[in-house]
Amino acid sequence: MKAAVTTFPGSNCDRDLAVALEQAGARVVRVWHKDNSLPAGTDLVAVPGGFSFGDYLRCGAIAAQSPIAGALRAHAQRGGHVLGICNGFQVLTELGLLPGALMRNTGLTFLCRPAVLTVATADSDFTAGYAKGQRITIPVAHHDGNYQITADGLAQLRDQDRIAFTYLPGLNGSVADIAGVLSENRRVLGMMPHPERAADPALGGTDGAALFRAVVGAAVNA
Repeated sequence: MKAAVTTFPGSNCDRDLAVALEQAGARVVRVWHKDNSLPAGTDLVAVPGGFSFGDYLRCGAIAAQSPIAGALRAHAQRGGHVLGICNGFQVLTELGLLPGALMRNTGLTFLCRPAVLTVATADSDFTAGYAKGQRITIPVAHHDGNYQITADGLAQLRDQDRIAFTYLPGLNGSVADIAGVLSENRRVLGMMPHPERAADPALGGTDGAALFRAVVGAAVNA
């Protein structure tokens, strides 16, 4: 299974994401934002956290206009797997690959701490390693993680079982405490918490490792 990890100016979790994917069995290649194509045979594109282009204009807005963004969109449109974490989630919403938008946290504070999540669905290649309703602990580190979507959009997410993870109530103001959502074909996941920071015992927890094992395994068996 080949995973491409993108790097933008301001990315700061790309190496951690690459390590987590390698530990799950992926062959990882690194992709620079000025590249206009993905390596041949790419199964998964992983967009890391950080502050791409300094979060100017809007978080993820400039990254969504970069040369690699077109290749990423094409990969998703042909059914490839895409994972966006934190700033990567913001990039995916800016690309229109996921609905909704990420706004400033309530209280206008940067949150950096372990967060308890509930697995809202196990019916995806990303969440299949968990049980629906399972509680896991994954770190968050964001200032603009307040997920917002229209009432009709929220109803659609619920009707289609596309909410992947939720926070315990009241973390950052997100509608329905949403921490992660899936695309209509369930092959694109955006989430604000950082599973790559909970994928090794040396990091203090391993609750994120199941996500990487699941999506790597799904791509291998596809």
